[in-house]
Amino acid sequence: MKVEIWSDIVCPFCYIGKRRFEAALQQFAHAEEVEVVWHSFELDSNTQTAPGEQLYGRLAAKYGRSEAWARQMCADMTQTAAEVGLNFNFDIAVPANTFRAHRLVHLAAQHGKQDAAKERLFKAYLEEGLNIDDVATLQTLAAELGLGAEEVSHTLASDAFAQEVRHDEYQAQQIGVRGVPFFVFNDKYAVSGAQPSELFQEVLEKVYEEFKPAQPKAVVPLAEGPACGLDGTC
Repeated sequence: MKVEIWSDIVCPFCYIGKRRFEAALQQFAHAEEVEVVWHSFELDSNTQTAPGEQLYGRLAAKYGRSEAWARQMCADMTQTAAEVGLNFNFDIAVPANTFRAHRLVHLAAQHGKQDAAKERLFKAYLEEGLNIDDVATLQTLAAELGLGAEEVSHTLASDAFAQEVRHDEYQAQQIGVRGVPFFVFNDKYAVSGAQPSELFQEVLEKVYEEFKPAQPKAVVPLAEGPACGLDGTC
């Protein structure tokens, strides 16, 4: 089973959604058969990175609300995150453009470390107050993941993986993604938002039952009569 997830690193619900989905996977009997692929999505590609600027004022300006409203919204988000074991700290969050970080995730994917890179970047932004658009910071995080320093430096100094990020975003437009996180199961079923783990469990079970390989068994016919088929026809 393939699960594709569109998300942005500065999206708090994306990190919460990741935890809820992971909790569902832990309860899913066929988790080892699930391939998770992360796709890039920029909530605002025009965001200007601003170290030293608090996030609250930017949120207030974006939504045309007061800074008090922004602080309360972040407090509510922090409480929701705590329910899944995350420790958000918006007081130290650095407003940042995520394009460079998304390119790093694509590099990590080539080394089988895409999920680890996504996890590390979420934590860096939402919990640790690190600037995820800063080259030196990204190099440090990449080193933690075991990525080669030379390759990381080349990637960050060039436009490597820019096309892959744009392709992810083009795909999102084609399938009508308007917000993230956005989950697509086996190119057929979509789940939008950080839904409860129970819902993810239900979807995993449904998709597995529909797409699992057939297991033929030898059957000895004893009698025939009226019956309903597996497709619901009778």
